[in-house]
Amino acid sequence: MAIIGIDLGTTNSLACIYRGGRVERIPNELGEYKTSSAVSVLGDGTVLVGAAAKERLVSHPEATAASFKIWMGTEKALTLGGRVFKPEELSALVLRQLLEDARRYLGEAVEEAVISVPAYFNDDQRCATKLAAQLAGLNVKRLINEPSAAALYHRYSTQTGDCQLMIVDFGGGTLDVSIVECFENIIEITAIAGDNHLGGDDIDRAIAAHFCQENGLTEERLDPTLRASLYRQAETAKIALSSAPAASIFLQQGEKRYSLVLTSGLLRQLCAPVFQKVRKVITRAMKDRERGGRIHDVILVGGSAQLPVFGDFLEELFGRRPHVAAAPDEIVALGVGLCAGIKERAEDLQDLVMTDVCPFSLGVSTCSYVGDKTPHMAVLIPRSSMLPASHQERFVTLQDNQQGLRFEIYQGEGYFASENLKLGEVVVRVPPGPAGEQSALVTFTYDIDGILHVSAKSSGGDYRDRLILNPKLRLTDEGKARAMERIRQIQLAAQGTQRNQLLLERGLRLYEQTTGRLRNLTGQLVGYWKWVMSQGGLIEQQRNYERVKEQMDWLEAQAEADPLEEDFWYDEGEDKAFFEGLEGEEEDEL
Repeated sequence: MAIIGIDLGTTNSLACIYRGGRVERIPNELGEYKTSSAVSVLGDGTVLVGAAAKERLVSHPEATAASFKIWMGTEKALTLGGRVFKPEELSALVLRQLLEDARRYLGEAVEEAVISVPAYFNDDQRCATKLAAQLAGLNVKRLINEPSAAALYHRYSTQTGDCQLMIVDFGGGTLDVSIVECFENIIEITAIAGDNHLGGDDIDRAIAAHFCQENGLTEERLDPTLRASLYRQAETAKIALSSAPAASIFLQQGEKRYSLVLTSGLLRQLCAPVFQKVRKVITRAMKDRERGGRIHDVILVGGSAQLPVFGDFLEELFGRRPHVAAAPDEIVALGVGLCAGIKERAEDLQDLVMTDVCPFSLGVSTCSYVGDKTPHMAVLIPRSSMLPASHQERFVTLQDNQQGLRFEIYQGEGYFASENLKLGEVVVRVPPGPAGEQSALVTFTYDIDGILHVSAKSSGGDYRDRLILNPKLRLTDEGKARAMERIRQIQLAAQGTQRNQLLLERGLRLYEQTTGRLRNLTGQLVGYWKWVMSQGGLIEQQRNYERVKEQMDWLEAQAEADPLEEDFWYDEGEDKAFFEGLEGEEEDEL
């Protein structure tokens, strides 16, 4: 039985395994390593996960969801195709698809998984991730911070000398910054900072908002399909600027056509508010590190980190160009795969040591005087403490003849306890006596797996200890069984159908985006492919797949071209040639 590593990303997810002395990426059914973190419900209740689901964001926005990772650990509910899902349930479906792909590829059962999370995920979000894994049928004992995983693989693969690095992980929905000390075979995370709601999606939103402003549109009033198309084009244009001086965005609403030319200069202007937030996170990480010293290199990971404008911004900030890591959008997954190998006690990884730090401060609420209505937090384990960490502190009674001490346990950086996330509480009895005479010694122990153990021993001998498990997301065995059964009953798209379904969903999305003659051609091609999928045998599907894909590529190119700049239309008499080479009984009707 295998242990795998999973990078459960906002935009894409990827599974890896360590075997044969190296980390292997696990391909999905399409032969691709990255699976889009998107879920869509078909009319018959079947669920699509991955690229085909992402295509349906445009054609069926009411039945499709993506970027739901940003809602992990909250009470938000998303309705897809008339069914209500929690973010952890949608993540469970993504994990279940990765698990099935891993079983198929490895040819064996998967015993356990290590999953990466943003370094700045709080306890609610980490518990939601573990719950998602349980619902998917995965045993997960270890979560690892994404930049820590990236640092581990970077050090392992490059074998650089002793140094201090900054890892900037800028993904689709989250930003994490870590300071990493590398010495011989030891990789020590010395400080982390992050923002769980800052990433490439924010840049897409800024582009979309500017498009609407320039064209006199109100984004909230756009048809959901048009809005989804706008966001897709914003993302495509943003990426295109990595290799082109400009990219165009178009929207067709009735007879009106709206457009915007996006340049690197304009993109940098639109990114300015986002980059200012990035600067604050970097500053916080630099201030939190215990040891000073020179940062030898800045390593960029994550899909959004590859944007040239982001590199330009950091170059201005640091005075030198940062390095984009090899495979920047896969390095976290590769690092998690390496962690799986360490957990499996792979012989060639036994000397590799990695430490991590506590992302948030941990403490208890305390009052300064009798009648204090706004308790503050007494920090026992400060943020950026190396894990495992343990600390104890003594607290005394405030009132005469007080019979107990109640310690509410919090996570966060706010001065007042109410500003932070409550994790639980511990109560101990104390003998009656004058104020300040009786006390309790409170001990916090936080381990490498993110599990907090709290104990309190009173001066009267009463002793309480407990593992702090998130009360909001902890399920009873019965509740967990019901939730797992609900997820298990959801039928994922059958194995072997993903490639064909992806081609169909792509055609449906293009049909939604186009008009006139291009839409007619798309509709005919979609109709033909639907017939092949339902009536044609496997041989016929295989024969026609590449030809239909070529035609779909051509249609996509026309849909994205600017008619004011490109002379791409051919004579109407040549329409029939568009379908040459397609086989099947429906061919003559086209």
